[in-house]
Amino acid sequence: MAILTLEDGTRFIGKSFGAKKDITGEVVFNTSMTGYQEVLTDPSYCGQIVTMTYPLIGNYGVNDIDIESARPQVNGFIVREVCETPSNWRCKGTIEDYLTRHDICGFCDIDTRALTKIIREKGTMRGIITQGEPTDEQIDAMKIHECKLPVDRVTCGEKYEYCDGGLRVAVLDYGLKRNIIRSLENRNCAVTVFPARTSADDIIAGNFDGIMLTNGPGDPKDNEEVIANLKKLVGTAPIFGICLGHQLLSLAMGADTQKLKYGHRGANHPVKDMDKNRVYITSQNHGYTIIEDTLPQGLVVSHRNWNDMTIEGLRYTDHNMFTVQFHPEASPGPEDSAYLFDEFIDMMTQG
Repeated sequence: MAILTLEDGTRFIGKSFGAKKDITGEVVFNTSMTGYQEVLTDPSYCGQIVTMTYPLIGNYGVNDIDIESARPQVNGFIVREVCETPSNWRCKGTIEDYLTRHDICGFCDIDTRALTKIIREKGTMRGIITQGEPTDEQIDAMKIHECKLPVDRVTCGEKYEYCDGGLRVAVLDYGLKRNIIRSLENRNCAVTVFPARTSADDIIAGNFDGIMLTNGPGDPKDNEEVIANLKKLVGTAPIFGICLGHQLLSLAMGADTQKLKYGHRGANHPVKDMDKNRVYITSQNHGYTIIEDTLPQGLVVSHRNWNDMTIEGLRYTDHNMFTVQFHPEASPGPEDSAYLFDEFIDMMTQG
């Protein structure tokens, strides 16, 4: 028996799989039907306990290809039912073996629909999964738990070169999903990846054709040093930001951000490109948004979430920069918005 306890006192009794240990984190939900291995390895989930709303997880197993980082990044993983007999030509093992190998706690056999409704109604909450009844001390610790400076936990330790190509791109790693640099590689870019706290002077000295700001975990306003560096990078080269990179650049330009009630996490979020007057289906994973009333002059909303009308993209009219809240590299999820990488290429080639 294992127990999930939320900070409001709600309890779910189920059983554990994978690493059978006690873990604490922010409980969130993801509505994707597939792509659970990409979800597990997405650094944006650092410090979180992820609930999958789709009822059966693990039916195609795990492999060595569908990963966004070297290992799972979640604190915990909650599902309704775990498939013990996966079937797929690429399958290299079960999801339970995968979580066990990487020391990640899984939790199953609960009503994930009920848990999701609670999060939607009350917002994301801290929670703790215990292998039995939690102690009073564990509950007290859970209620004040914080994942401090998660970007520092997921960024690379030192800079490295990923591939060769005609255009040279500096990628600032705030929690890089590998498909971002694969998308640049497919467009003939030479990619150099830098740690999150790399100074602006070091980036400028590289004389790159463009700068990519990646996704990542946590509250964007916690990254004061990163924001200060971005202020110095504005105007030095074309910039394309994704997810956390989108939020960080907006903060550097004078906008403000706030936490969403339960965030956007899934592979089926409709986003409208305001210039093209078209709606695209996007993959998303974020808990914060930019406050529209705080946008300074020169920042124009380019994309909007067609569910709740929050900002999903910005154009910077005074500079060669644009950013989006969703994931155009789209793994897991559709590839509707991959055109944004082509726009970044055009921005670099046109100067």
